[in-house]
Amino acid sequence: MNEIRTIVSDIKKGNIKPIYFLMGDEPYYIDKISDYIEDTVLDETEKGFNQQVLYGRDASIEDIVAAAKRYPMMAERQVIIVKEAQDLSRSIEKLVAYAQNPQPTTVLVLNYKYKKLDKRKKLHKAIAKSGLLYESKKLYDNQVADWIRRVLSGKKYQIEPKAAQMLVEFLGTDLSKIANELDKLMLILPKETIINDKHIEENIGISKDFNNFELQKAIGAKNVLKANRIINYFVENPKNNPTVMTISLLNNFFTKLLLFHGLQDKSKSAVSKSLGVSFYFIDDYFAASRNYPMRKVAQVITFLRDADVKSKGVGASQSQGDILKELIFKILH
Repeated sequence: MNEIRTIVSDIKKGNIKPIYFLMGDEPYYIDKISDYIEDTVLDETEKGFNQQVLYGRDASIEDIVAAAKRYPMMAERQVIIVKEAQDLSRSIEKLVAYAQNPQPTTVLVLNYKYKKLDKRKKLHKAIAKSGLLYESKKLYDNQVADWIRRVLSGKKYQIEPKAAQMLVEFLGTDLSKIANELDKLMLILPKETIINDKHIEENIGISKDFNNFELQKAIGAKNVLKANRIINYFVENPKNNPTVMTISLLNNFFTKLLLFHGLQDKSKSAVSKSLGVSFYFIDDYFAASRNYPMRKVAQVITFLRDADVKSKGVGASQSQGDILKELIFKILH
C-alpha cells in the first residue's frame, strides 16, 4: 500500500510517467491505480479528445503505439488506457521500441492482470528505465484481515477480529469483493463505528453464529453439540456454505495446529508469528492442542484430505451434506 500511496502522491504533484505498466495476480490495485489516472490526470474538458480506452482483445500493439504517438489536442498530455492487456501477452515484447523512446506528452497505462513481464527481457528493462512498473501481489489468507483493518482505519472505522475473519471466510481473498462489501457497510454505518459480527450478519448476510469460524472454534473445543448444529445449518444452506470451502478452512486450521505442536517456543507472540495467526485467535490453538494430540491431528488431516476428494466427486456417491457430517463425526470421535 505504501507503493500505491507514492504513485498517487507523485501523480498529484505532477510527476507523471509516460508509461504505467500495472501487472500481477491481484487485480484490485491494478484497477485502483488505472482508475485514479483515468479520473484525475485530465480534466473533464480535456478528456473528450485526449483520453482513450483500448482493450487487449480488440487492439494490437501497433494500434496502441499508433494511438500513443499522437499529439494531444488543446491539452498538455493525452491518456491511453489499455485494459485486459494480458490478452496481448504473446506480442507484448513488440512494445520495446516505443518503451525505449516513449512520447513525453502521452500517459500510456497497461493493465496486465494475472501475469507479469519477464525481468530478463528487454521490455521490462525499457519500462523500468522510462516509465513505472508495478506488480500487484496476491495477499495470503492470513494477511487479508489486517488489510481489512487498514482500509477501514483509513476511513475512520474499526472492526473486531471476529467480524474481519467472517468476511475473509465468506469472501475469500478477493479484495474487490471485500472492498464492495466494506463500501456497503460504510454507507450504512456512521464513522467511528467499531464493526462487529452483528453488523456483518445484518448487512452482509453472514450468520454470526453459524459460520466456519464458529465451526472451527467448536471443533477445537470439542463442543460436539455446537459443531453439529453448525453443520446441520450448513447442510440446509449449502449455497452460502460450500463444502469445499469448509474443508479447506478446517484443513488450514489443523495444519497450523500440527505446526503448533512442533513449536518449542509456545509464547503467544512466537505462536502468532510462526502460524501467521492474529493474537485474537491464539487461545483457540492452545485449547485445540489439549483436545487433539499430534497423532490425532495427523489423523484428522487424513480425514480432511479424503473428504476433500469425495466432495469433488471422486469415488463417492454421498451427498455433500453427508460428506460433511461423516467428516465432523470422525474428527470429534
